Amino acid sequence: MLRYTALRFGLIVASFGVIWGLVRLRLLPAGLGDSNYLWVGLLALVVSAPLSWVLLRGVREKAALQVAQRVERTRANLVAAAGEEDEADEAARTAGEPHTA
Repeated sequence: MLRYTALRFGLIVASFGVIWGLVRLRLLPAGLGDSNYLWVGLLALVVSAPLSWVLLRGVREKAALQVAQRVERTRANLVAAAGEEDEADEAARTAGEPHTA
């Protein structure tokens, strides 16, 4: 998951650099007044989203698989813990019952 996040951030930074260069070369319009960096940043986010969807598909799927495996392990541990708790509760009940003969 950390790898996907780092790659996604790197793609945003790379997009920012490319778009900033294109604005400086006047191939893309600059923002109004002092809003140039805001314009470049927003455009970088918009451009990097579909790029990450295509370029980072494999990394994203691996991260999703890791998350799903963790969820399943946690769910199994919770079920096992609940079963142990039920057994301990049943043992305590049977130990405390009076024996009738």
